[in-house]
Amino acid sequence: MDYATPNTNSLKDEEDATAPATASTIASKTADLRQAATEKARTAALGMQNRASQIKQAAGERAQQFRTYAGEKASALREDAGNRATIVKQAATEKYEQSKAKAKDVHATSEDYVRQHPTKCVLGAFGVGLLIGLLARRR
Repeated sequence: MDYATPNTNSLKDEEDATAPATASTIASKTADLRQAATEKARTAALGMQNRASQIKQAAGERAQQFRTYAGEKASALREDAGNRATIVKQAATEKYEQSKAKAKDVHATSEDYVRQHPTKCVLGAFGVGLLIGLLARRR
């Protein structure tokens, strides 16, 4: 049944039961119908307001759940990134220490070689210097 449309059958039944309708009875019945329609419109409006409030509350709850979930994921990602950064830092520190130790070994080995073969090293250094000088002069 459409709430906005008055039930005309009930009016006809009432009119048929009584004598010919007068202007005052028609106005009275019209006022009653208007009042009933107004009440039904108010009831429907209240129902819609309640439903809108429920939807708004549900949306707020879902937004809060999303914020909580996003915060938890962000914390987990931040913690994971921190752990990975620590691992990378440790690996880099180890490689640096290994490279430093290897450089010290190479330095000590080359120093021993120069002490054992000074003539070869001096002539080799002279040859390399001469070659670099020739190349630099051409440019």
